[in-house]
Amino acid sequence: MQETPKANRLHIAIFGRRNAGKSSLINAISGQDIALVSNVAGTTTDPVYKTMELLPLGPIVLIDTAGLDDIGEIGELRIKKTREVMDKTDLAILLFSAESKDYSLEKEWLSELRERKIPVIGVINKIDESGSSFQSVDIDELFDIPFVRVSAKERINIGRLKEAIQTHSPLDFERETITGDIVKPKDIVILVAPQDIQAPKGRLILPQVQILRDLLDNDTLALTVKLTELEDMLSALVRKPDLVITDSQVFHKVNSILPPEIPLTSFSILMARYKGDLEVLVKGAKAINTLKPGDKILIAEACTHHALQGDIGREKLPVWLNQKAGGDLDIEVVAGVDFPEDLSGYKLVLHCGGCMFNRKQFLTRLIRATEQNVPITNYGTAIAELNGILDRTTELLL
Repeated sequence: MQETPKANRLHIAIFGRRNAGKSSLINAISGQDIALVSNVAGTTTDPVYKTMELLPLGPIVLIDTAGLDDIGEIGELRIKKTREVMDKTDLAILLFSAESKDYSLEKEWLSELRERKIPVIGVINKIDESGSSFQSVDIDELFDIPFVRVSAKERINIGRLKEAIQTHSPLDFERETITGDIVKPKDIVILVAPQDIQAPKGRLILPQVQILRDLLDNDTLALTVKLTELEDMLSALVRKPDLVITDSQVFHKVNSILPPEIPLTSFSILMARYKGDLEVLVKGAKAINTLKPGDKILIAEACTHHALQGDIGREKLPVWLNQKAGGDLDIEVVAGVDFPEDLSGYKLVLHCGGCMFNRKQFLTRLIRATEQNVPITNYGTAIAELNGILDRTTELLL
């Protein structure tokens, strides 16, 4: 892949009041004029994302947000979008203006960020405008977070801010590996990748590419076939494969072909484990067995792809779930950042593998469902349960 996907980058978001200099700070950190800068409060309306390399951290995403003190009906919508950014934030920069002496709102925002367990760096901006008198003002005692004083406009102390970002960035914002703890060098791993109407022309889907690369990084003998060539591959090998990874939609067929002693899992299950908490998802999958006609189900997808005929989330899974429940369920589908705050009316949340989400964003959804006592699972674990092979497909992973 030519560049690291956004979902695998450390997400650093900047929060603060209108006109505190968030856009200027994004430009200063990135070294580019990517965010519109104006003296008019509220210039930034929707979150702005900038992917870049920040050495020695590596690939990151910088997120510029609207002011959390925005006003009016449109302002409330902007604040809602900004709060949605918190769901995917790995490290927060809480921006203070040197012009302000009222920190009540910043205290509220810090409290919310801490509730979400997001590490926070405080940044005092516009020190060039406030003069040397501000340097003696110490707000460190009011906020128990590390502070850096900068001028985004004049690029003062931006190097120190980058050092603080490096120091305080979480080390566990994503798992180190997708498969490295379940495979060994020289293991034979077969990937079953059906090339149907859902597969993009001329390339593999993202989870297949990421898992293949991860297997190569772990020195395995990775072999990729279509379902129609699986039996030929098994016959051609001088020893049995150590693991087979398949598209979840053909679980039933692959399971019938593979001897029971060969471990089996899916791309979706591996990605859900990589992004979230597999134990929670497995527990949620078992709730499928309790569904009754009329129960309300939420199907949530991370991306907003155009649904084609035979779409897994909008067509196949609803049919399979209705068959399992013995009648029609009340199924709602949401995509992208759309995800209800109140999940209490649902009997089950069924999520995609989350390959387009970072780990923080996927875990946030798991936490929200768990706190409201609503079972949540993902496509791969759900399909495994529907086929009666959930234990087999998760045995190596739990």
